[in-house]
Amino acid sequence: MANYSRTDRISEEVKRELSAVIRELKDPRLPVMTSVVSVRVTKDLKFAKAYISVMGDETVKSGALAALKSASGFIRREIGHRLNLRNTPEFTFTIDDSIEYGAHINEILKEL
Repeated sequence: MANYSRTDRISEEVKRELSAVIRELKDPRLPVMTSVVSVRVTKDLKFAKAYISVMGDETVKSGALAALKSASGFIRREIGHRLNLRNTPEFTFTIDDSIEYGAHINEILKEL
């Protein structure tokens, strides 16, 4: 059995709740194909870096990032209500292209 640290378990919980909160957001800049790839929470639980995957071109990605940054206060409050933590982390959102890159590689392999 793997021995996970407390911050790893909290990161997974924050990832799950963050995905649910993002699905509930009603910002038109946020596309339907937005998913949380991973979340890294610092040991003191003050900051969290969320890696977000958005399918689309650069304008869609930048719009989604702007929507998440503008809703970061709401997201932080919702995470604080849903998880019983001493400190609710302040979120930093980063675009992660790994899913899109994997789909691109899959298309290349299909062509071969």
